Amino acid sequence: MAAHPRAWTPAGRAAGGYVDLFALAGIATVLGTRAFLAQAGYPRLGGGGGGLHIAHMLWGGLLMAAAVLLVVCFLGHAVRRAGALVGGVGFGLFIDEIGKQVTDEPGYFYQPAAGLIYASFALLLLLARLVRRRTADPARLTAERRTAHAADLALAGVTRGLTAEQRRSALALVADSERDVDTALARLLATVPERAPAKRHRARAAGAVRALRRLAGTRLAATLAVGCVVTEALLLTCWLLADLAGGRLSGDPQVGASVGILLSAAVSAALGLAGLLRLRRDRAGALRLFWLALLVDVLVGQVFKFTVNQFAAVSELAFDLGALWVLTLALPARREAPGPTGTPTPREASAAASG
Repeated sequence: MAAHPRAWTPAGRAAGGYVDLFALAGIATVLGTRAFLAQAGYPRLGGGGGGLHIAHMLWGGLLMAAAVLLVVCFLGHAVRRAGALVGGVGFGLFIDEIGKQVTDEPGYFYQPAAGLIYASFALLLLLARLVRRRTADPARLTAERRTAHAADLALAGVTRGLTAEQRRSALALVADSERDVDTALARLLATVPERAPAKRHRARAAGAVRALRRLAGTRLAATLAVGCVVTEALLLTCWLLADLAGGRLSGDPQVGASVGILLSAAVSAALGLAGLLRLRRDRAGALRLFWLALLVDVLVGQVFKFTVNQFAAVSELAFDLGALWVLTLALPARREAPGPTGTPTPREASAAASG
């Protein structure tokens, strides 16, 4: 049975999308919880210093249990999305109180907690990317896996119906197979109910995203992102080196985190300078170095920045993520030779499905 990368991509993205939703729901919950408690003065039920306090870690555990029950008791992609959303909210409430569990002194305000919370979500989003890359590779698809994912799409069709595009994708997964199970799946897919295409507001949102991608993919946007990445890394390195040389970090209770920021900034600055030196003769290689410089800050430096600056580091993180997206769009696609019969390459198929 021939591989169908174009058909596989929508199903392959689903698992990574659920992890993304889980992580984003958790991030929003942590930020919302911190903002609400700060505005409310960190209240305790019953009032006064001796009032009853029910840790929201408890509610987080209950919501994660509810998410597990959802996905084991019900079927369909809608239930998986609901489970990811409910579980993400529960995980956010749970991880928000990590300072009470991983600490050298009791308390909700244990300073490294913000860095640990950030690291947990960074790892989750990295996991989502790895899952998406692994499952979107058509070369990894055996006949049994294509059958399994076609069956998964058929299940979604039985419970909610399939759009025309989803039906074509699912049928393409088993189109060239002569196995009985695939023949039966093809008949099932042909008879499941039709589902209406996306509503108008979703189409408008998709159009806005495409316009934003076009804007972020311009050379001007890439130039601004590169300038900000290199300038920030150089200034931060020089500033922290001056503080270290002047002894101003010696009395800092989070001196270890400050040194971590310095080291990650120095690595980012070195990669950025190497990219500048390479820019004239190899633009693609230079862009990869700039992308790596920013990735070092996002995956390593920000952990220490959250430890030192607490949740005030969110604004800088948002800027860094925007710059990382711009540089990701600027990276040239790897050229892959087309198949012998004109079959699109994995990269081409993935781009066509996402565009």
